[in-house]
Amino acid sequence: MTASGVLQIVVYFLILLALTKPVGTFMARLFAGERTFLHPLFRPLERLIYKLSGVREETEQRWTQYAASLLAFSIAGFVFAYLIQRLQGILPLNPQHFGAAGAPPSATPVTPDLAFNTAASFVTNTNWQSYSGESTFSYLVQMAALTVQNFVSAAAGIAVAIALIRGFARQQMTSIGNFWVDITRATLYLLLPLSVVGALFLCSQGVLQNLHANTVVKTVEGALQSIPQGPVASQEAIKMVGTNGGGFFGANSAHPFENPTPLTNFVQMLMIFVIPAGLTYTFGKMVRDTRQGWAIFAACSVMFLAGVFIAYPAEQAGNPILAHHGIRSSPTAGQPGGNMEGKEVRFGIASSALFAVITTDASCGAVNGMHDSYTPLGGLVPLFNIETGEVIFGGTGAGMYGILLYAILAVFIAGLMVGRTPEYIGKKIEQKEVKMAMLALIATAASTLVFSGISSVATFDWDHSKYLNPPPATLKPAPASSVPPTANLNNSGPHGFSEILYAYSSATGNNGSAFGGINTNTPWYNATMGAAMLIGRFLFLLPLLAAAGSLAGKKKVPATSGTFPTHGPLFVCLLVGTVVIVGALTFFPALSLGPIVEHFLMYSGKLFT
Repeated sequence: MTASGVLQIVVYFLILLALTKPVGTFMARLFAGERTFLHPLFRPLERLIYKLSGVREETEQRWTQYAASLLAFSIAGFVFAYLIQRLQGILPLNPQHFGAAGAPPSATPVTPDLAFNTAASFVTNTNWQSYSGESTFSYLVQMAALTVQNFVSAAAGIAVAIALIRGFARQQMTSIGNFWVDITRATLYLLLPLSVVGALFLCSQGVLQNLHANTVVKTVEGALQSIPQGPVASQEAIKMVGTNGGGFFGANSAHPFENPTPLTNFVQMLMIFVIPAGLTYTFGKMVRDTRQGWAIFAACSVMFLAGVFIAYPAEQAGNPILAHHGIRSSPTAGQPGGNMEGKEVRFGIASSALFAVITTDASCGAVNGMHDSYTPLGGLVPLFNIETGEVIFGGTGAGMYGILLYAILAVFIAGLMVGRTPEYIGKKIEQKEVKMAMLALIATAASTLVFSGISSVATFDWDHSKYLNPPPATLKPAPASSVPPTANLNNSGPHGFSEILYAYSSATGNNGSAFGGINTNTPWYNATMGAAMLIGRFLFLLPLLAAAGSLAGKKKVPATSGTFPTHGPLFVCLLVGTVVIVGALTFFPALSLGPIVEHFLMYSGKLFT
């Protein structure tokens, strides 16, 4: 590691810490229905929205009604996003003349399976992209389908987090808020202003924002090159603020039109974490004990910094096989200059490693480098971050309700150890809450591991000669017709397995970042990853809403001398341990077959290409 790299990480964390309280206070006031400094500007518009949509602002919902509203809203968004993709060829704002069939010839066809995958991706706040936006979708699709879903899917996540917090804050109540009011306020007062400011800043730094057709220029060699244009800054801002991650270009935040300078890179990293970090303080304010919020912030910070200071040294050390121009002076020799493969020179190793950890701690998925090119340990950290459920600050709302799920498990474990009924924020954690938490964890883990296992067997059996040399006599290639049309892997062995595992971890974890080195635009991957995204979103959200309803109906229990304090260092350690141990126990066998074994093989002189 370098001094400048460490300084950048420290400065980033200190600025994030400084923003947490003011942002968290604003959100606590907003979702409590109190007046904020933005009310003179947006309150008339908010009232108009309720009047036009028939929403009664003062009417609250039971958890079942809240969940039904969430599902209805998501289904409507899914159908709209699917249809507009398929019909883009006959719709306006399409200067490149993209169509469902892929015209012009260089464009990617928007097949039914790709449209399904993309609609599921953006509705669930995953933003996985099996395509390159600049060669697939019209400006109308980018704005009306994808960017709109960037706003409302993020707002839905915030709404669910606030509903769960209300479950802890209220007592003997049957309601947890109004979904339509919460999503309106999250969009209007929070996501929209931050995105407008962010987009203007990005434009000032050189990010594109126009509706022009592609610009065709002649290169110095005399060849013609088509330079893509489009409304990039507006999508880029909410992509970061809403922890969406879906880029206008296939290269995402490594593209200079999305992320042109080190300054934009630093600000984009702050945009990813600002709402998730602020929600920890919002939680403390709403339960009337800010120490509880700071305890969660501390737990997230410990895990975040641990990830950064594992990934960064691994990338700075690089590949020992490449030390001294391919001649290893010792088994632990470092690579001169570190591992710059797959990284932008304008960002460097420290900023790229920090970005990779942040984007996978949050459910963002934006990338400014190729995770497939990271060292095994450098790639292990983003993968494990996703597999924790992305609760290390996490996404907009998703991180908050995810870490509260782990808090429920942590106090349950503590209660088992001391033989007392577990309590959290004055609420007894009983059978229903623990069952709902476990249902959410089991459903998402099963989605990741089952889909990864099936795809790995199909891929490696289908083209076994590429991965096994010599192939065992008992392993015969299956007929192509009997094997799902799986993706083509660019790497063999454990690295190839990591590409598959990362894809399904990213889909189920609603992250959206890609390890790379894998072509997932096939019917099999589009369908199964789309299903994984829906499982990861709704089989995680619905149990937590049920838990919120149960908690809201309970009476608060006064603290006694035997109550386990949940605002001190002991609870922080217990919460961190629960996240790490549950993740390790669930995914360690799969990780051992991928990045862990690849790390040891790399130090024995073996690579996988």
